[in-house]
Amino acid sequence: MIFGDQLDLDAPLLQRLDPDRDLILMMEVAEESRHVASHIQRTVLFLSAMRHFADTLSARGFQVRYVTLDDPDNSHHFTTEVERVISEVSPNEVLCTWPGEWRIVREVESWSERLGRPVTILPDDHFITSIEAFSAWAKGRRSLMMEFFYRDQRRRTGYLMRGKPPQPEGGTWNFDSENRRSFGAGGPSPPPPHPPAFARDRITREVVATVRRVLPDLPGRLDEGDTFRWPVTRAQALEALEDFIAHRLANFGPYEDAMWTATPFVYHSVLSPALNLKLLNPRECCEAAIRAYERGDAPLQSVEAFVRQLIGWREFVRGIYWLEGPEYAQRNGLGAHGRLPDFYWSGETDMACMRECLSQVIEGAYGHHIQRLMVTGNFALLSGVHPKAVSDWYLGMFADGIDWVTLPNTLGMVMHADRRQDAAAGVTGLVGTKPYSASGKYIERMSNYCDHCRYDPAHRTGPTACPFTVLYWDFLIRHRDQLSANPRMRMMFRSVDAMSTKTKAQLTIDARALRQRLGVEST
Repeated sequence: MIFGDQLDLDAPLLQRLDPDRDLILMMEVAEESRHVASHIQRTVLFLSAMRHFADTLSARGFQVRYVTLDDPDNSHHFTTEVERVISEVSPNEVLCTWPGEWRIVREVESWSERLGRPVTILPDDHFITSIEAFSAWAKGRRSLMMEFFYRDQRRRTGYLMRGKPPQPEGGTWNFDSENRRSFGAGGPSPPPPHPPAFARDRITREVVATVRRVLPDLPGRLDEGDTFRWPVTRAQALEALEDFIAHRLANFGPYEDAMWTATPFVYHSVLSPALNLKLLNPRECCEAAIRAYERGDAPLQSVEAFVRQLIGWREFVRGIYWLEGPEYAQRNGLGAHGRLPDFYWSGETDMACMRECLSQVIEGAYGHHIQRLMVTGNFALLSGVHPKAVSDWYLGMFADGIDWVTLPNTLGMVMHADRRQDAAAGVTGLVGTKPYSASGKYIERMSNYCDHCRYDPAHRTGPTACPFTVLYWDFLIRHRDQLSANPRMRMMFRSVDAMSTKTKAQLTIDARALRQRLGVEST
């Protein structure tokens, strides 16, 4: 069994197989595009990459049974498809690699009894830190700080370390404080170069036609051009990595938090879809960036930021996902129960920042981390959308959506739903130590979105009051009892406490009316 996010030719599973004896099963099942609404580009990416990978395996002499989306006998569920093939070939054993989602793990774990034969789940060694190693790191710690995990990762890998005993290159562990520049009034100059797009070959064209026919109601858009945005082969993924190193890495660090109209990628790598499908390995990405630094082609602050995303944040949220168990998805620490507004699916809103970021997702299945955290995510947090509704949207609507990475980032980092009591720091989040909430002033500082908007981020009352600003102050008022013990929130609550009772009451009234108008809260 090879799942769609396991397209790794060096996987332990393939090393164990005998091409003359063993059969590889790969399946396109509609359930994977329906259990959450999956963007058409995400679905096409998965299926095209899977078909290309199956062709590569066949060319290497492996026997591959591939079930296509439009196979008339396809039941469109993993378990029933495995049963169908087992009834035909009667294998002695079923093997697979550890899946990327608790939902699939539990399904696979039920197979041994249901299928009447042993099922072996092999570890996924794509990652630098195993599930067991992260659990051992976390055991006994009062709090799980990504920064401390990241430093241990640097020591383990030796990346950007120098001397004896090894010390961080440049004398500091991270350059985050230097990597928060905005573009200023003039915008990026020259405009950042776009990542490469790739010619649609026969396989991708066939996948597009099949998806349009079998799954016609998928959200998002896919144009009819001759190219496809996302790498679907190992060779294309390597080309995308080389393009980032050559053309965007140098400016990535300083501007990683910046946003600008009609500039969706800025200087970001846009490699997460290829990484999450295992077409790229995080080690080779880090080492390519470090070589650029050693050649003098990229500054340390950019290379360190890129390495930190890969060996720090990416591995940390995966560790949290498997450590916390399937119940993690049900957490709702701030008691948010609002619905996700319809404009998350259409992009039709008079908030310029939301219109820009949501339209970008609908058109391209992508948004960089600040757009996700501080615009689309910030709005959901401030307005009180249910965290599972937000998590499901992020999982399905982005090309890099895999549950192990999407859920902790969204439920934990964006929605602050995984709150827990910490003896030293009071009530904090497991993934984020505080809510990443902000008024419209943050968006104004980091982008030009407000230049094209009818709302003023400085106004919190009246017809031109920015919804982000209104909802921000209301969020603090509503959650004062839950959040005021957090030391990182004290400055914000001093501002709340300085407001008059009348001002706070009016903000509460205005915010509720706004949530009702925007469709978050019923009237």
